[in-house]
Amino acid sequence: MKNGRHIAEYFGVGAVLTFVGGFLDAYTYICRDGVFANAQTGNMVLMAIRLTEGRFGQALHYLLPILSFAAGVLIVEKIKALYNDHPRVHWHRITVIAEMAVILAVGFLPSGMNSLANILVSMTSAMQMEGFRRINGKVYVTTMCTGNLRSGTESLFSFFHTGDKVKRREALLYYSIILIFILGAALGAFLTTALGIRTVWLCIIGEAAALILLMTDKDK
Repeated sequence: MKNGRHIAEYFGVGAVLTFVGGFLDAYTYICRDGVFANAQTGNMVLMAIRLTEGRFGQALHYLLPILSFAAGVLIVEKIKALYNDHPRVHWHRITVIAEMAVILAVGFLPSGMNSLANILVSMTSAMQMEGFRRINGKVYVTTMCTGNLRSGTESLFSFFHTGDKVKRREALLYYSIILIFILGAALGAFLTTALGIRTVWLCIIGEAAALILLMTDKDK
């Protein structure tokens, strides 16, 4: 625990993972057929459109990352069920190590296997979202910004309306996370354009940093 909260809620962990989330979104968009593999709403809409058009093969193309995302959630829940109460094994650490393994595999996939790469990134995104859901006690998301923008703006309004400095801190927390995501996406776009497919391996550095932070937890 740190400051009365689980180490997985520590701002440093969330910041690093959010940076990776932005990086991955830029990577899949630039290098893997213009797909934002972190979020599934767009895939669901496109799948529905293809179904109404009778293009069932293309509908399947969008269904697979959706199923992969669901699989990622199930994987983390299984890891949590197995190790949540284990005296020496930290389930958050296992989740990050699994994400690192998936990202490593993505870097080996050629451009002809972009669909599989996006499926794997979708699974990684789901694992990260399910495993790391709170920062400083507040609900947030490391792989997209819509919910964080809503929560931050709500807190900002509450601060202006009531003068509550706690709400100001909450707003700054959410906007900081959004800025970190944008910076991750910007660096991801720049490096992916310059270096190509294997740029995704740089995300392993960020995941490793999160793992090191998690290992500062001495409770388990």
